[in-house]
Amino acid sequence: MDLILRPGTADDAAECGRICYEAFAGIAEEHAFPPDFPSPDVGVAVIEGALTHPGFYSVVAELDGRIVGSNFLDERSTVVGVGPITVDPGVQNAGVGRRLMRDVMERADERGAPGIRLLQSGYHNRSFSLYMSLGFVHRATMACVQGPPIGREMPGYTVREATDADLGACNEVCRQVHGVDRGGEVADGLKQGTARVVERAGRVTGYATDLAFFAHAVGETTPDLQALIAAAPQFAGPGILVPTSDSVLLRWCLANGLKIVQLMSLMTIGLYNQPDGAYLPSILY
Repeated sequence: MDLILRPGTADDAAECGRICYEAFAGIAEEHAFPPDFPSPDVGVAVIEGALTHPGFYSVVAELDGRIVGSNFLDERSTVVGVGPITVDPGVQNAGVGRRLMRDVMERADERGAPGIRLLQSGYHNRSFSLYMSLGFVHRATMACVQGPPIGREMPGYTVREATDADLGACNEVCRQVHGVDRGGEVADGLKQGTARVVERAGRVTGYATDLAFFAHAVGETTPDLQALIAAAPQFAGPGILVPTSDSVLLRWCLANGLKIVQLMSLMTIGLYNQPDGAYLPSILY
């Protein structure tokens, strides 16, 4: 197999996006789950966004001159996140995914990243086995939940749009909970106008870059996250990711009309601090 790995370019978006959609849709259909991407156009848009964002590293796999897969590394913050990684269904189980994973792991090592993280669908045993064999450790199980907006305020908590002046406070909350900040992602959320903060007793006690599959949220306490979730106008993509270990938050979501779509695994290599507070990871970590 004459497999070549090369950096991705914007011109790869259409083909890599098609493969991304078909790969995720195929494995989801096989296990009777809804696809992460509802259409090929959404797959292309996600891949194009990663290919053209300066904070993402990309690698494309070619077999005999034909694109057969791609992978990405989110380098916007100190700890890096993997994905989406996809391989053309026609050449799966032939080692392409392993090569794509080793490439981004080597990239993270070259950058001196203290830790690598990813999330994978709980029903996809092959990908779980691949990541485990590469040295990843299972850290937590996440419930992807989706449903109609809750649309209410919580007494004592104020949720508002975040501003550039909130970046320092958001980073401080993240460091308090995770030991590291995710300032690059927060900065993107500020630019896109999706970032929100929650205030309690006159200070920022939590934030969300958005309430969405590709966004994360952090709070000093579970009620801080409840306030952010309750105020969200929608839950973009397949849903938000709630740690099953936070049974209070998960039960609250279910009681407020949200339903579990699927379970996912958070896996890591390197630096990992047990969260000291409440959090929602993104699909990248």
